[in-house]
Amino acid sequence: MPFLKVSLSGVRAVRGSWSLSAQGLFEEGIHLVSGDVGSGKSTLALLLAGLFPPAAGTVEREASGPSMIVFQFPEFHITGPDLERECRAWDVDPATVLAAAGLAGRERMDPLRLSRGELKRLILWCVLAKDHDLLILDEPFSSLDGEEKERLCTALAGRKQGITILFTHEQTCLPRVDRIWEIQGGELHDRGRLPSALGHWDHAPAVVKELIARGRVPANISQADLLEAACRI
Repeated sequence: MPFLKVSLSGVRAVRGSWSLSAQGLFEEGIHLVSGDVGSGKSTLALLLAGLFPPAAGTVEREASGPSMIVFQFPEFHITGPDLERECRAWDVDPATVLAAAGLAGRERMDPLRLSRGELKRLILWCVLAKDHDLLILDEPFSSLDGEEKERLCTALAGRKQGITILFTHEQTCLPRVDRIWEIQGGELHDRGRLPSALGHWDHAPAVVKELIARGRVPANISQADLLEAACRI
């Protein structure tokens, strides 16, 4: 299998008076990118996907297979007039995907009549039904309840190959990740691999910061990892 990577060299994105600088290498594994609202997470996602040209620098993608970006608002992805044909537009089996999304029996329903959470589930399971060398997810946990967030974490953990990049504000339910990145002061910062990255992660959930303060550094950021750290003797 070819080596997969996305590299940013001297990248600068500009929107009016706002700008973002980014440098780094995204290799195979799961990456988490955090930052405040308006810090540039969605812009960086578009840059990584090749949908927004940098004002300076280069973005190089080495991925021989398919790439996919999933936007925060699922309505942006809808092209089919009903759920079955929407699934077929993604080239996935409607019965399998609709069952996974909890939408079995609604094949003839207009996707835009679904609730926001149902529509988000539909799009996510359409995407997760296929393999991608590069999968970029912008706020994938938004509009999902706790149970669905956990199912998404499980599905992401099942991605054994490729590059997965999560852009999210989520603080309570996260998957195990390989590397943490953070956008601060108009710049992308590589906080490093887990668990050493946790001590440098300013946007870490409160429970992570509390565990570190007690000397119980979690091995990772999944709920199972946090529970193990909290119960550690």
